[in-house]
Amino acid sequence: MRADYTTLAATVAALTEGETDAVSLMATVACEVHHADDRFDWTGFYRVTEPGLLKIGPYQGGHGCLVIPFDRGVCGAAARTGQVQIVPDVEAFPGHIACSSSTRSEIVLPVHDRQGRLIGVLDIDSDLPAAFDDTDARGLEAILTATFGRLG
Repeated sequence: MRADYTTLAATVAALTEGETDAVSLMATVACEVHHADDRFDWTGFYRVTEPGLLKIGPYQGGHGCLVIPFDRGVCGAAARTGQVQIVPDVEAFPGHIACSSSTRSEIVLPVHDRQGRLIGVLDIDSDLPAAFDDTDARGLEAILTATFGRLG
């Protein structure tokens, strides 16, 4: 099954209404997004904990890397550039960090609060090659903006 982003956005909005704790929001979003699509093998957040550094936050799936500097990997690229990263083949991405040997493709989206401050990234891995596209990017960006854009 592929995610129906309209339904997923409505579900996340209903579940998170009135919540202002970023970690609670991340836990709920990670859970709902992860179970909404069969392509999603690992779904989670890396939080900005100090300048230039991401640390693992709430996630669904197997273990993840604990710490990712902004200058390494797909998550670091999303944090550093502020741009969505869609990677059809992780082996072809320079500096990819292999947290899981089963990951074949990845999408990572920056997460900002109301002030526009980067608070983390949403990382979704798939064991399928080229699993993600612009439809995923747009649907996930809308959910992140609606959920985290009220913080700060």
